[in-house]
Amino acid sequence: MLILLTLSSVAEVVSIGAVLPFLGVLTQPQHLSETKEIQWLMNSFGVGMPEQLALSITLSFALLTVVAGSLRLITLNRSIRLAFDVGADLSNEAFVRTLNQPYSVHIGRNSSEVVNGISTKTNEVIFYVVMPMLALINALVILFAILVILLFIIPDVAFWAFGTFGLIYGCISVGIRKGRVQDSKIIAIESNHIIQLLQESFGGIRDILIDGSQSTFAAQFRRSDSNLRHAQGNNQFISQSPRYVMEALGIVTIAALAYLLTLREGGLAASIPTMAALTLGLQRMLPMAQQAYHSWSTMNGAQGALQDTLRLLEQPLASATPAQGRQVMPFEREIAFKNYSFRYAENAPWVLRDINFNIPKGARIGLRGETGSGKSTLVDVIMGLLVSPEGAMSIDSEVVGPLNVHAWQAHIAHVPQDVFLTDSSVASNIAFGLSEDQIDIDRVRRAAYQAKIGELIESWPDQFNTFVGERGVQLSGGQRQRIGIARAMYKQADVIIFDEATSALDTTTEAAVMQSIEALDADLTVIIIAHRLSTLKRCDFIYRVDGGSIILEDREKILSAI
Repeated sequence: MLILLTLSSVAEVVSIGAVLPFLGVLTQPQHLSETKEIQWLMNSFGVGMPEQLALSITLSFALLTVVAGSLRLITLNRSIRLAFDVGADLSNEAFVRTLNQPYSVHIGRNSSEVVNGISTKTNEVIFYVVMPMLALINALVILFAILVILLFIIPDVAFWAFGTFGLIYGCISVGIRKGRVQDSKIIAIESNHIIQLLQESFGGIRDILIDGSQSTFAAQFRRSDSNLRHAQGNNQFISQSPRYVMEALGIVTIAALAYLLTLREGGLAASIPTMAALTLGLQRMLPMAQQAYHSWSTMNGAQGALQDTLRLLEQPLASATPAQGRQVMPFEREIAFKNYSFRYAENAPWVLRDINFNIPKGARIGLRGETGSGKSTLVDVIMGLLVSPEGAMSIDSEVVGPLNVHAWQAHIAHVPQDVFLTDSSVASNIAFGLSEDQIDIDRVRRAAYQAKIGELIESWPDQFNTFVGERGVQLSGGQRQRIGIARAMYKQADVIIFDEATSALDTTTEAAVMQSIEALDADLTVIIIAHRLSTLKRCDFIYRVDGGSIILEDREKILSAI
């Protein structure tokens, strides 16, 4: 880019400087032939009369102009490609870093801000920071080159014009900077709010339609969108308005110069080449000056989006990634908790307190308790999603920590109460996280039959290629959960955790699914959270979570109550 910018500036200087001999040979050929440079050119080309040199100089001037324009076009192409390559790096890095954040970070922030930051604000950085920055560098380099040649041709007027234009742009820039920064904050905040409104509106569309609350959400959207557009409009006006003042000032400058040149010896006719060079220089300089100001102003107006993007890029990456650590942790004996306590924040109440219990490998463990008692938190801790410095969770005496948590998670399959499905085929949702060419369709079919949904799927026209819609909207709640169970079966993990996963199933289907799970390998460890006691009847141990404590219950007494 720097090489191209240098070549472009040189081409600009040469094309402006070439105006002098070009117009001189056309208007005053006899006078021009007295100069040593022109005499050297005439001798080099074997030209006897100055008039005969006109065609050569005209063609040379045209060629220089075409070269200068071509270089500007190439520079524009490379700068745009560079800006979008940088934008791709920014969005990819922000996405990767966000995906690799701990679960505690994800549950502690609003997803709309992250989505907007990765999808929208990285684009704003491309269009309103990176491209303007490249344009600013380009404009400054060419402005400097034009100034040098104009100072060489007509120093007093060039110095006056450049100083005046620079002073005006400088005063405007200082005067509007505070407003631009404020508008950039408004744009950053309101764009996040708009994404949040869209997600919440469409996510809760059933309740909105039932309650007739469309006007409430529409009013909130209208207010945020109006503030956003108003701030964007302010930025556009401030960026573009000085151009018209400068164009008028440039014309006034040329008119004043023309009058002053008529007072010199030889009159205006003798000064036509100088006048033309200065006019061409100003004609090139004014757009470059406006481009420099517009770029600087645009960059200031995008500070909010830039800061939000930088915050995503500054997220730390884990010292051990999944690819580094999924082959090292053995699981042969038990999961053990020793004096383990957990809370979500330093000043928050304890959700789990001084837990001490073991889960033998191959055991079927049932967890029950009141809503909010800590069952789901305990499961998240078992899965390595939440960690605490208070106490320890160990696998075969090896404490689970940041360096080996991914190795432990490779053993786990999780079936939540609300199964997340992507807008793709049934097969892709069962083999979640794999590309189409990596899916083992026979394994998918076996997992579906284990989850008691294989026969239903194969009765559909497209069978396992059936698309489920966004979040599985085209399936019933029971069907979604059975696909979630099939997903766990496909993973062939050592530990399967069911977090209220059978709550949407009828009693007969639930019994069939649980029977299929019971028939699996005896080394498979199953942890089940359930409110219905019937779900727990095949469990070896049943624990009650109460007030952050884990209490082993009398299994026979529980079964007798079913």
